Amino acid sequence: MSTKAEIRAVSPAGAPPSLSPYSPAILADGILYVSGLVSLDAEGKTAGRDVSEQTRNVLEQLRRMLAAVGADLSNVVHNGIFLRDLADYAAMNLVYREYFPDRPPARYCIKAELVRPDMLVEISSIAHVGR
Repeated sequence: MSTKAEIRAVSPAGAPPSLSPYSPAILADGILYVSGLVSLDAEGKTAGRDVSEQTRNVLEQLRRMLAAVGADLSNVVHNGIFLRDLADYAAMNLVYREYFPDRPPARYCIKAELVRPDMLVEISSIAHVGR
């Protein structure tokens, strides 16, 4: 006997527009899968001049995404981090540590070309948020 998973798209009010056809996040059976978040404002323009500002913007977006399903950053179990330039690794980590001080999630960080040349960091996440 198979049961159907409860699956729904999540997009908090005021979230930046999607740049292509995808859901900002999907909640499936108590697990929130967050698409790669980049530093955008509500109009879809890149927000932040440097990797520190952009990382803060991305993690604030993640915080709002989690709040939309009644969760917070402590529910995050994994992050995938993409940096345009690995020279920004230390600066990104300084901001990241502020958001995940006690039990940082499992993660990876790789160098990657991002959607637009002014985007410096992208983070995708998985969080266990309950049902």
